[in-house]
Amino acid sequence: MISGAARVTLTDLQAIIAPRLDTVRGEILRLAQADFGLVAEVNAHLLRMQGKMFRPTLLLLADEATGVGDPRAATFAAVIELIHLATLVHDDSVDHSVMRRGMPTINSLFSHQVSVIMGDYLYSRAVIELVRLGDLEALRVLSRVTNEMTIGEMRQLLAHDPLEFSEESYDLLIRAKTASLLSGACEVGALGAPAAERMTLARFGEYLGMAFQIVDDLLDFTEVESVTGKPSGLDLREHKVTLPLIYSLSKMSDGQRGQVTELMETPTPTDEQIAAVVASVASTGGLDYARARAQRFAASAEAELETLRPSPARETLRSSLSYVLERRR
Repeated sequence: MISGAARVTLTDLQAIIAPRLDTVRGEILRLAQADFGLVAEVNAHLLRMQGKMFRPTLLLLADEATGVGDPRAATFAAVIELIHLATLVHDDSVDHSVMRRGMPTINSLFSHQVSVIMGDYLYSRAVIELVRLGDLEALRVLSRVTNEMTIGEMRQLLAHDPLEFSEESYDLLIRAKTASLLSGACEVGALGAPAAERMTLARFGEYLGMAFQIVDDLLDFTEVESVTGKPSGLDLREHKVTLPLIYSLSKMSDGQRGQVTELMETPTPTDEQIAAVVASVASTGGLDYARARAQRFAASAEAELETLRPSPARETLRSSLSYVLERRR
């Protein structure tokens, strides 16, 4: 069972694969390097912004949980991280974000044009490496994933009326934008395993990814900024409608819905507007509903693990569910 007795950290998850992750970091540097001056300069900044390597961690744990021990796993994990970085670079450009992980984004430091081209560069480096490895299955999985992620971005762009964004549309969006890559990471980590185990881990990754994104959207409502002491509300500031608000809209009073409409029509919402909408979502059960959905996805992911043979890696994958449910930004 998923336990919340002790908070699981990413360091805990990475403990049994720490030496292999060091190899992944070296592979990322090798794959991202470039002789062209501007690309090298942007790369240097981007790699300083590099995240926690959660997706490579899942890939390596899937490899160990199936007992495959694929010598190419570190390179596959580096490819996964390059794809993830490419999506972040493109997302920041599309959203006109100026900061990520406490550092200026590529588009704010250089330009939107450089950001788009840099994302393309990272994607192309990932594809070149997959071709070099000559593994058609890995190429098939990750090309499908990148296509799904692109379609997900288009779904978001076409949501012209945010207050008409349904829970079904939300599920399609986060499955494409987030869950597909986590699923792909787990599946590629299990490519050398029997088909049943490979599909089990692909489903595990998808359910985990759905829970991951819902929790991320919840944090936008529940975590407070250190300076203002108020909810960060970044999604609301960007007029993005996520699961907590989707659920609450039908439960709100006319006055509360009016506050949401006003916020969506305000180019730069104030902290007070954000706080009022967050309070309405909390009081109408949106946070509890989203939290429960994340827990159900995590339970589905955990059920998939029961078909794998017992191992330290399998139990670490189980712990990743607690990490996702309890994580902080």
